[in-house]
Amino acid sequence: MTDLPFTQYQVFHLKAKTLREQISAYYQETHNSSVTIQLLLAMKIRNQLGEQDFELFLKDLVRHLFSKATVNRALRRYFYFFSEYFEETEWEMMTARCFPPAYGSTDLMEVVQATITENGTESEDSESS
Repeated sequence: MTDLPFTQYQVFHLKAKTLREQISAYYQETHNSSVTIQLLLAMKIRNQLGEQDFELFLKDLVRHLFSKATVNRALRRYFYFFSEYFEETEWEMMTARCFPPAYGSTDLMEVVQATITENGTESEDSESS
């Protein structure tokens, strides 16, 4: 993350129109979804700090990132911060896309209770797998 397109000052002081253009241009040029989603999260923080013109900032880009871009660690990490950008059915599909169920095979084991004889050893008729 050493190649950031904006300084901290720019992220929190540029006008919304300028940031819309520059963030969109940055993503179109680099297709770097990790840095782009971090910038969009910073815009959500800026909105919470009082700037009303940052609500649902670049909604189309956020929806594109979660639906079309390769799912990576950053998208998974910041996924839940962007729930208001999607309708309920879309949110379920995006959740399944970003967090697919873990299909794994497990070895089934049969557990049989061992019978302990009086001398402290297992009896021959018990098996454990």
